[in-house]
Amino acid sequence: MKELKLIPPNDPRVQSAIAPFHDDMLKEEGFKDRQELVDAMFLVMKKFGGIGLTCNQVGLPFNMFVAGGHTGIEKGMALAMFNPIIVSVGEEKIRMKEGCLTYPFMFLDIERPRKCVMKYEDKDGNLQEAHLDGMMSRICQHEYDHILGRNFTEGVSKLKIDRARKRAMKEIKRMERYREVNKVLEKNQAWHFWLVRVLYTLWVIRGTKTCQ
Repeated sequence: MKELKLIPPNDPRVQSAIAPFHDDMLKEEGFKDRQELVDAMFLVMKKFGGIGLTCNQVGLPFNMFVAGGHTGIEKGMALAMFNPIIVSVGEEKIRMKEGCLTYPFMFLDIERPRKCVMKYEDKDGNLQEAHLDGMMSRICQHEYDHILGRNFTEGVSKLKIDRARKRAMKEIKRMERYREVNKVLEKNQAWHFWLVRVLYTLWVIRGTKTCQ
């Protein structure tokens, strides 16, 4: 399976709208079929703790995204949408914090319709229609924005974005310190393990000589 990697937010591929998908494009990017692409997308999404991921976030020119796949969201509902279109949205809107794998540890208050209806092709190429509500509706709307070349910072004030970025940088630095501490602990644990092993071996040898 081809290993996918997230690309940075300043990469123009993240900020560009994606043309319609067709199966001939798969071989050009090293995929044998839609299923392999779906598996690779869910793999990298879950690796980084995401709940949705669009192909242009990993540098692929496919009009496609994956969403869900977590037990806490719609009982584990997982969707892979090729050439999705939002047909309609509900009148009720809800504002809540959203994150994005392209912007690690950055969270913004985003208002979106609670419900939406989407048409798309599934992994077998069949046309489907999904009536979405709540969190899954929000995730799919977020990913659909990516397909259009939009990101979740649009429409948010510069002040709020700057504050969110500062909080994100603090969290990233905290995580980096955490990793460094873990590396030191792992080295110390390895050193301690071998020391104990050597001392135990010497103790056994000494005990054997005493018995003789």
